[in-house]
Amino acid sequence: MAKRLARFFIALVGAGVGAGLAASINELLGSLIKDIDNWAFYASAVIIAYVVFGLVCGIITFIYFSKITEAFASLAHIIQNKLSEIPASDVFLGIVGLILGLVIAFLVSTLVNTIGVVWVEIPINVAVYTVCAYLGWNITINKRNEINVPNWFKRTKGHKNAVTVARPKLLDTSVIIDGRILDICKTGIVEGEIIVPEFVLKELQNIADNADSTRRTRGRRGLDMLNMLMEELDGRVTIDKRDYPEMEEVDLKLLKLASSIGGVVVTNDYNLNKVALVREVPVLNINELANAVRSVVTNGQELEVLIVKEGKEHNQGVAYLDDGTMIVVDSGKPLVGETVVIVVTSVLQTSAGKMIFAKLKQSE
Repeated sequence: MAKRLARFFIALVGAGVGAGLAASINELLGSLIKDIDNWAFYASAVIIAYVVFGLVCGIITFIYFSKITEAFASLAHIIQNKLSEIPASDVFLGIVGLILGLVIAFLVSTLVNTIGVVWVEIPINVAVYTVCAYLGWNITINKRNEINVPNWFKRTKGHKNAVTVARPKLLDTSVIIDGRILDICKTGIVEGEIIVPEFVLKELQNIADNADSTRRTRGRRGLDMLNMLMEELDGRVTIDKRDYPEMEEVDLKLLKLASSIGGVVVTNDYNLNKVALVREVPVLNINELANAVRSVVTNGQELEVLIVKEGKEHNQGVAYLDDGTMIVVDSGKPLVGETVVIVVTSVLQTSAGKMIFAKLKQSE
């Protein structure tokens, strides 16, 4: 019963559209034809046109009811999926910009309507409304970082998968392959949405398909780590499909995207780190974070370590802290394989990490 009523309603809408089309044609002809000799004939023709257009459109919509509803359902589904990928704050700003654009278009159309020629006014008005609506939406979306959006769109603590208002974090290829980002995110140190751009995912796929076995292994590890991120972080990781075709390098695309959405680039790449700082894009370097949380060792501190191998220089031995920091022990070569007590003499901090120099503690 409900389906029949819906079909009847759609048919009425189709008939109305047909009648409206006939009215538009009548108005257009009326503006073109000023002198009509037989008004009775013209009026009869207009009435017949209304009826014919209404019946034809009504019958068409009645017959093709299923296909029409399926088409509208598919269109609604596509729009819903697209909007679900856009943050609510962006949708709000886009709608505000769209309304402002339509208001401006209305003001411009009042001037256009003074032309007095309908067949000229209609296409110009359509173009004005389309352009103003498009510009209104795009300008507000592109300027969203400069607009203070109300807090209505922030998720509350009651939301199961609540994401904080922290800046989104954009992962580059190196940090995904490295894999430590997963453990860091689990600790809660990295807040906010985790974004993996589509072009980064494509670069991972290209590395995984590389002819070189080493690169291929790294690429496959990166894809595995990305799958683990998406599974274990429960909805925090999203794939951003925006791209910048005018740019070839993935790093430049990443910086552009981070700048446009107010995000933070997460990387292990030293060069990308430097370029991001030059471009004033916030960056989080996992290596710097790892160095920052390593245990602090000071000159004169005593440590008990295992000498694991010989050093490069004469009579040196090499040991390691639990976090992997290398210790060069003077006169440690003869004691390889033994646990000894050493005294730290100096600590060297480099971009690659920390290196400790020490000597054997003299027995008292």
